[in-house]
This record gives sequence, structure tokens and C-alpha cells, in this order.
Amino acid sequence: MDLLRSLPLGLYLEEPLTWLHHLDPRVKLAWLMSFLLAPVLANPLWRIALAAMLIILTFSALIPWRVWRQQMVWLLALSSLIFILIAISPDGLPANHQPRLPAEELTLGQSPLAAITGNANQDNPVFTPQPSPYSYILFQQGPVKITRKSLDLAINVSTLLFTLVYSTNLYLLTTAPEEITAGLESLMLPFKALNWPITEIILTLTLSLRFIPLVLEEIQNLVRSIWTRAINWQKLGMKKSLQVWLIVVERLLENLLLRAEQIASAMKVRGFTTPNQHRVQWHQLHLRWGDWLALTSLVVFWGSRIVWGWQS
Repeated sequence: MDLLRSLPLGLYLEEPLTWLHHLDPRVKLAWLMSFLLAPVLANPLWRIALAAMLIILTFSALIPWRVWRQQMVWLLALSSLIFILIAISPDGLPANHQPRLPAEELTLGQSPLAAITGNANQDNPVFTPQPSPYSYILFQQGPVKITRKSLDLAINVSTLLFTLVYSTNLYLLTTAPEEITAGLESLMLPFKALNWPITEIILTLTLSLRFIPLVLEEIQNLVRSIWTRAINWQKLGMKKSLQVWLIVVERLLENLLLRAEQIASAMKVRGFTTPNQHRVQWHQLHLRWGDWLALTSLVVFWGSRIVWGWQS
């Protein structure tokens, strides 16, 4: 069991460096927010296009198979399972639908009153043409029934789950924590006029992103220590098993607090007390031609979203 590989949350892919790595973190953040906001009030085709766009970005960046197979494959499997379950579930409309035509079809040339009273001319009836082949139920085989509403709901939920989770994970995978914080600091500079502690906020965010792998490492070490002892959980029973896991959780909290204290001591030794006395050097951010091309593509993206992406 390796949590650092099976759960790559907040981890950064150092090698190989793809073209996504070379983009400015502010540009990638703008694209990330676009992927998070674009599904709102979007039609199913647009939601499917967003998921397909993320997959195309992954393949075009030549991210190694070992990196994204545990992320995209399992996420696609989960989204597909959710799609199937919602598609075959009841759509919440149990009422019987009124037929589009009455029991006796109206004939041309007669008034509605004549059709109701039964005085219509039955010698040469001329029937109206049949309506378009519209059907609310798309598939029905035994107890399995897929309707238009259940299909739309399944597409919306499954694609939304894939887009929100994978777009965030792809951003963290190709952007170093220091670059993320540097981009956020650059975007939050106008708030300094309101006397906001921007540097302290960014430093706290940097430490939080760096602390995630430490938490996973501590959990992994404690779980391995439990496994190596070959505890017979059936003989322990429910109460004693719960006591063992409470001890493990207590030990985990102690180790994390110890790590946090060590980090704080290291910062004090290096003289970090206030931003004025110890300036944190972030990455130098410069927009290159690739960044401008990505921004231009973002404008085209939102133009397409406004024109074709609205939910009908």
C-alpha cells in the first residue's frame, strides 16, 4: 500500500516537464476557474465536450501513463457507473402523460364542436398527418427504462463529477505549490490597499500544500505498522478494535503536531518573523507567447460557451 502513489492529492509531477508545466500559473488558474464555472447552466453536449477537452489536454501534454492511469481511469469508471445508475433510475415524474392525440382523431374540415357531438361526416374522412416521432421514453426493456429526463440528469451529474475533480487534479499535477502561491499573490495584490496580510495568507497556503504529502506519509506509516503486527481483528471484537484505531488516530495527531512544530522551529531559526524582516522569494512570473496563446484560446472558449453552451 502506497498512499503517496495511489492518492496523489496535491502532488506535483516534477518530471517529465510538459507544455502545461511551462504555462504561467495565473493563466492555468484562469483555465481552471473556467472549467469549474462553464458547466453551470450548460447543455449536456457542452458538458461532454468539457470532459473530452480534459482528456485531450492530458494526451496532448504527454503525461506518463503511470501518473494518470490511477486518476483518470478510476474517475472515468466512477463517472460511468454514476451515469448508468442515474440513467436507469426513476426520473421523478411518475404521473401518466396525456396522449398527444385524442382517442378518435379529428378530421379535416370539421369543427371541434362537431367532433365532440359526433356529427362529423363519416363518408370521406380525411385524417390529419401524424406528429413527429417524439418519444419521452428512449429505452424500455422489462424494469429498465431510460427517459429523456433521466438521460440528461445522468449526463449532467457524471460529466460534472469528472470535470470538477480531474480539472483540479490536472492543475495540481502540472503546477508547483510555489507557482500556485506566487500566482495567487500576484492576483491578490490589489487587496493590499485594504491592509490585507497577503504575504501571510500566501505563506499559510504554501505550507498547507506542502503539508498534504506529510499527512499521507504519516497515515501510510501507521497503517503499515498495524499490518506488520498481524492483529487478529475477529478475536479482538468490536470494542477492542475501536480502541486500537483510536490509539492510531491519537498517534497520528501527535506526529502531525510534531511535524508542524518542527516546521515552525525551522522558520524561526532562519529568521522568519514578519514579511518585512524576511521576504519570501516567489517565482518570477512573466507572460510568454504560449501564455498569450492560452489566453486567446480562453476568450474563444467563453465565446463558444455563450453562443452554443446554454441549456435549452
